[in-house]
Amino acid sequence: MIVRTTRDITGTDRQVDTDHWTSKRIVLSDDDVGFSYHETTVAAGTETPLHYPDYIEAVWLIEGHGHLIDRDNGTTHTLAPGVMYLLDRHEHHTIIADTQLRMYCVFTPAVPPGSD
Repeated sequence: MIVRTTRDITGTDRQVDTDHWTSKRIVLSDDDVGFSYHETTVAAGTETPLHYPDYIEAVWLIEGHGHLIDRDNGTTHTLAPGVMYLLDRHEHHTIIADTQLRMYCVFTPAVPPGSD
């Protein structure tokens, strides 16, 4: 059994910070469970282009408002608490944070320690 809190992770190598977002990696590949689980906070007023060619990602937004742009087809989706999106085809996407966004993300295969 693994029990962790975000407080345990804050300030450790399981926290990754960029100019636009902070990811607290609660579960990673070295936990040997086949997926990773992250709490990600995106700063208000940012526009973040992303693409994960090696992962499938499910995201559940629990705080904030913004937009998700699927750059592969130009579709825009509203982000608000309770919205889930699944990047099941490795879509190129952009997150626009009108306010601070907080979300929980599951990746498969699991993200290794030290990844951006």
